[in-house]
Amino acid sequence: MRNLRALALVGAVLAVGAAACGGGGDGGGKLTVYSGREEELVAPLFQRFEQETGIDVEVRYGDSAELAATIAEEGDNSPADVFFAQDPGSLGAVEAEGLLAKLPAEILDRVPDAFRDPDGHWAGTSGRARVLVYNTDALSEDEVPDSVFDLTDPKWKGRIGIAPTNASFQAFVSAMRLSEGDERTREWLEAVKRNDPKFYEKNTPIVEAVASGEIALGLVNHYYLYLVRQEQPDAPIANHFLAPGDPGSLVSVAGAAVLASGDRDLGERFVEFLLSAESQRFYVDEAEEAEYPLVAGIAPKPGLPSLDSLRGPEIVLDRLGAELEGTLELLNETGYTS
Repeated sequence: MRNLRALALVGAVLAVGAAACGGGGDGGGKLTVYSGREEELVAPLFQRFEQETGIDVEVRYGDSAELAATIAEEGDNSPADVFFAQDPGSLGAVEAEGLLAKLPAEILDRVPDAFRDPDGHWAGTSGRARVLVYNTDALSEDEVPDSVFDLTDPKWKGRIGIAPTNASFQAFVSAMRLSEGDERTREWLEAVKRNDPKFYEKNTPIVEAVASGEIALGLVNHYYLYLVRQEQPDAPIANHFLAPGDPGSLVSVAGAAVLASGDRDLGERFVEFLLSAESQRFYVDEAEEAEYPLVAGIAPKPGLPSLDSLRGPEIVLDRLGAELEGTLELLNETGYTS
C-alpha cells in the first residue's frame, strides 16, 4: 500500500469524472472502467465497444497512479470491472495488492511476452518508445547521440530538454535504475544536470521548443512529434531512436486488467476487444498519438520502425511501479524536482 500511496502523489492534479460513453445498449449488461487513458484519445474505443456488444460502459477518468491508489483503497468493494492504465507501473502496483484476476491464455497470447505481465494479470494494449527528438536545421541525424549516456558531453550544455516531473521521464529513470543500477543512474543524472538542461512540464512543450530552435534535442516519447506536426506540419523536427538495449530506448505500454472483484466475463470481453485487429488499427489509422499496435500482423504508422526492431533495456515493465518512490527520491536529491 505504501507504494500505491506514493503513486498517488505523482499526479499533480486529479481530474476524475464519471461519464457514460454514449451508444445504445440492448440489455447486454454494464461495464465499469477506471481509465488512466485520456478521454480525448480512448472515448471512440468505448463507444465502439458499446455499439458492437450492447454493453453499457461507464468510465471514470483520472490519472493512472491516482486510480491505482483508489482501487487499493476500495479493495474488493471497488465498482470497477476493468483498470485501463496509461502505464505498466500502475497495473503492477494494483497487482501487488492481489486485486487483479488472471487473464485467459487466448487473450494474453495476442501480446508479445515483453509487453504483458509475466504472471498473466494484465496485457499491454499499445506501445510507445522513448526517443531523442531533434531539430533537423541544427543537427543531422548522425550528430544525434545513440545513447543517453552521450548527453553528458559538454557540447550539449544548455541544448537538452527534459520533463522531470512527467511520468514518462520518471519511468525512464526507473528503467535505468533497474538495468544499470542506482549508482550509475545517479552519476548520469548529476552529469546531465551539469549540462544545464532546460526543464519543461510535459513532452509536447519539449518538442515545440526543439521545433523553434530553443533547444537542439529532447527526451520524449515518440508520438509527441506527431502531435506537434498536427499544428506545425513543416516543423524542422525528427525522432532519433536510440541504440538497442540503451536505457533511453525504453519501450513501454498502456495496458488493461480485469479486477478480481469485478465482472470477469464482461471485463475479459473488453480486454479482448482492445486487442482486436480493429481496435489495434485505431492507433495507426485514427489516433493522433500514433502509438504502436502490439498485436502481430498490424504495422505501425508509416515512417515508424517496426516494433520488432526496437529493443529497450531488459526489464520487467510492471516493476516500474515498485521503483517509483525511489526514483522520485533520487530526482529530488539530484536537483531535478523539489
